[in-house]
Amino acid sequence: MNRRAFITCIVAGVLSASRSADAQKAKGSHRIGWLSPASAAEGLANLDALRAGLRELGYVDGQNIAIEARWADGRIERLPRLAAELVRLRVDIVCTAGSQASEAAKQATSTIPIVFANVAFPDQSGLVKSYSRPGGNITGIAFVGPEYGKRLELLREIYPRLTRVALIYNPDNPGSVLALQETLRWAKDLNVGLEPHKVGGPQDLDGVFKAIAGKRPDALMTTADPLIASYHARVVEFAVRERLLSMYPIKDYVDAGGLVFYGGSIPEMYRRAAAYVDKILKGARPADLPVSQPTKFDMVINMKTARALGITIPQSILVRADKVIE
Repeated sequence: MNRRAFITCIVAGVLSASRSADAQKAKGSHRIGWLSPASAAEGLANLDALRAGLRELGYVDGQNIAIEARWADGRIERLPRLAAELVRLRVDIVCTAGSQASEAAKQATSTIPIVFANVAFPDQSGLVKSYSRPGGNITGIAFVGPEYGKRLELLREIYPRLTRVALIYNPDNPGSVLALQETLRWAKDLNVGLEPHKVGGPQDLDGVFKAIAGKRPDALMTTADPLIASYHARVVEFAVRERLLSMYPIKDYVDAGGLVFYGGSIPEMYRRAAAYVDKILKGARPADLPVSQPTKFDMVINMKTARALGITIPQSILVRADKVIE
């Protein structure tokens, strides 16, 4: 190779590297993975909440970060493969929605940091060692277990003759199973019969609805499972049609016509997860970042639904509500 050709190659290489660096900068200097069991249509609000939290901290998708989103579309069996895809992309952090996505990510990597939100009982399921010292490469925002007992207490206050409650849960989600167990303990103390119904996918809904309608309980509840939440419109439609009182762990249900929501804000959990992302990108280890829980709990009552059901919401409940939908 002559001198001119050699110099030309060097210049071309420098320009190529420069263009590559510029392209990488345009895509974002940090790559954030997102893993959710829901579809993009159903789960986008949670990802948008994470994006909003990141923007507050100076991270803008497409400028200094790039978010690689993977959606299981309600097919939980896809989560391990999608988690492996994110690992192959060498993302800097994986942000996960719920227990099953978090477990899939944990199985896929022991080195890439994982930040979760909307996870129930992560210490009991083995996702983390403890709330104060999660250990390993994973940390995030968890639910507060006693929320389920409080929901039962509120149902009893609304309807003092409450004796039987149907609970829809996901048997494939360890967090959802632990939520069932927590609710069973509270139900026993409150002398309420709890009737569990399994939903592991859309194929189970019609059968579960038929079983609940046949047993005619006083009320319906669900666990805060992201997969079940992705079917919230169908769950609410069924409860209203069967004239069941209902108490939900996610506000989306009440926005769709459910009776009462009580709990922490799910979008707020994802917004707060951004602070973990920020700390990790600045050098913190997930093992040293304690798992946090909601500190504020909201109650929203849909009075339009209450009137349709012929239910009178006690004044003692109304004065505690953060929002009343008329």
